[in-house]
Amino acid sequence: MKMTKLNFKPLLFVFTICFIFVAALSVFGQAGKEIKWLRVGSLRSWYANWGSEIELGRTNNAAQQQDGLAWPAQFRYQDCEVSKAMWIGTTNFSDPISGETYPYKVICVGPRHADPNYQFIPVEFKMIGKFSHPTVVVDNLTATDNALNDVVDEIDPNLKADRMIINKLNTEIGITVTRKLMAFSQPNHDNYFIYDYVFKNTGIYDVKGNVVSKTLTGVYFYFLYRYGTGEEAFKLGWYPSNNINWGRNTVNDVVWEDPTDPTYKLRAEYSWYGPHSKSKVDDWGCPNPQDGRLGGVQYMGNVVLHADKSPADHSDDVSQPSTTMYVGSDSPPTQAIDQFNSSQMTDKYLLMSAGHPDKTHAEEVGDGFADLWGTDPGGYSQGEGFGPYTLEPGDSIHIVIAEGVAGISRRKSMEVGKNWYEWYANVGQPTLILPDGSTTTDEDEYKRLWVQTGVDSIFRTFRRAINNYENGYDIPQPPQPPPVFQVKSGGDKIMLSWDPSPDEGSPTFDGYQIFRAIGRPDTLYDKIFSCDKSNIVHSFADKTARRGFNYYYYIQSKDDGSTNDFHPGVPLVSSKFYTMTNTPAYLRKPAVKTTLDSIRVVPNPYDIRARMLQFERDAPDRLAFFGLPPECTIKIYTERGDLIKTIQHTDGTGDELWDSTTSSGQIVVSGLYIAYFETPDGRSIYRKFIIIR
Repeated sequence: MKMTKLNFKPLLFVFTICFIFVAALSVFGQAGKEIKWLRVGSLRSWYANWGSEIELGRTNNAAQQQDGLAWPAQFRYQDCEVSKAMWIGTTNFSDPISGETYPYKVICVGPRHADPNYQFIPVEFKMIGKFSHPTVVVDNLTATDNALNDVVDEIDPNLKADRMIINKLNTEIGITVTRKLMAFSQPNHDNYFIYDYVFKNTGIYDVKGNVVSKTLTGVYFYFLYRYGTGEEAFKLGWYPSNNINWGRNTVNDVVWEDPTDPTYKLRAEYSWYGPHSKSKVDDWGCPNPQDGRLGGVQYMGNVVLHADKSPADHSDDVSQPSTTMYVGSDSPPTQAIDQFNSSQMTDKYLLMSAGHPDKTHAEEVGDGFADLWGTDPGGYSQGEGFGPYTLEPGDSIHIVIAEGVAGISRRKSMEVGKNWYEWYANVGQPTLILPDGSTTTDEDEYKRLWVQTGVDSIFRTFRRAINNYENGYDIPQPPQPPPVFQVKSGGDKIMLSWDPSPDEGSPTFDGYQIFRAIGRPDTLYDKIFSCDKSNIVHSFADKTARRGFNYYYYIQSKDDGSTNDFHPGVPLVSSKFYTMTNTPAYLRKPAVKTTLDSIRVVPNPYDIRARMLQFERDAPDRLAFFGLPPECTIKIYTERGDLIKTIQHTDGTGDELWDSTTSSGQIVVSGLYIAYFETPDGRSIYRKFIIIR
């Protein structure tokens, strides 16, 4: 969709400069940094007490250029955020620190610079939770990422969001910023965050809390969003160019539908992976030419939920944001600022107040390649400015924004990629069903049209965020997850048990369901158990597990579907991310205490050509030692007697697994090997086995 054209002359800041990584950050770049995560739903991201999430701001590691806004969150390498920024500007400002008056005064956090001592000064940073994350245990060990990354400072059972980060900052301009960052785990609302900002003229301008009372004129609040998708392709090696890592081919669009029309109400910016000129195949979705896996299907962006008309009128101003100008991601205004350099501040202020372009970035790119359009080596970022406002002492402005990521599901992405590849590689001709139900024999059209349904998905996400905000965040709530979830490996089964959900007594509560993944946790899960209100239980024995495989689980509480706000009859379930295990459980045989004769190596021989028939795709290099005593040392030698691996078997079972790597981490080569087993009491035996690579 195209935005309504407004009568603003476009101002493009497109400069050709060398790409600058965060190694060139200000010396303040890592000072006083605190990080908290929102990770209770399918969208996951980190937030800093600096007030915005600057480039490489979490790790300061250039290898993690894309870091944040990961969707779908259970899979690796799904990050869509490169950097963000928040700027505040005003006019005719008498600076209490320098003693000078500036025609334009601008302070910044991001996209590459943070100055927590003088510009945006952190005052408060805490996370409130509706309830604590569950205790998740596998074989008596803590087995949840939440133990480290879901650190809740306070519990408020009346909180409407699952998690809310409160971040308060004073600024050198005298405006105190309070941002509240909210995440929801309800399945219809778990792929966006809501950012609630209050900007108040308190006059506090330094770390000591000194105050200067003055009226601020021409005030703009500006947000910069630099997106990039395709991280999975970049990290796993099928990317067309490394510049996808910083969003050179990202396409940005603006939609400005009539906010008074209840059908739409969208004031939004969104972005996607633009097909790259250097790809050897049709690049919609960033497919892997070797197997069809799609690495760039996400659509990401933000929608305005509310912007005050003025400090005296807190009704929503449908003309805001007044600026939606895209900007070169490496252009001078995006670089670190000296808040006493009048020329730099003027450039930034003019960008903040630039208005709307005659054409959006997406319209400029058209059917061409985004990585070839324009001259900025960093690509182009979304920008939105709110203003101008006049703030007298004590005045405040309230702005609310939602940011989300959507697209075709992981399962659909795998299906589309596989079907595309079979036609492309001429190894099959599955029926190619388009989103409208028709069919085609053009695999590129098929893939493109499915990827482009992400536009509808992100718009649906935006409208759900609007609905949530307009209803005061009173969305129907799923039942809480069990407060304790335990998994115990066994000899012939894996036992799962859980404590009752606090909502088990609710009239809409309808039991539990359990899902399982094989091999690793960042893959698709299958439902293996469900119970309803007629037969609620608190344990389950997984008797279909097989020896030699790793298993991961999560449990969800569910209701009867009567409260679902968008899909009546479909149960609302607790978030899987509350209980997803990160440590494997597996079948174990009892130890053999009387003899060593039962020890065997499986498979033997190990043949790489048949590895999918051994421990299958999820553990293709695995060998197992079965029939072990409760405790022994396993030493693995080459045929000529070189010791390449020592394993201490101490868990008291009859099984031990080996990933066929040496002590130095190298995959072993083809050959004859000898496994030597010795117990603490001196008994020993050896077994020969063959590896064929």
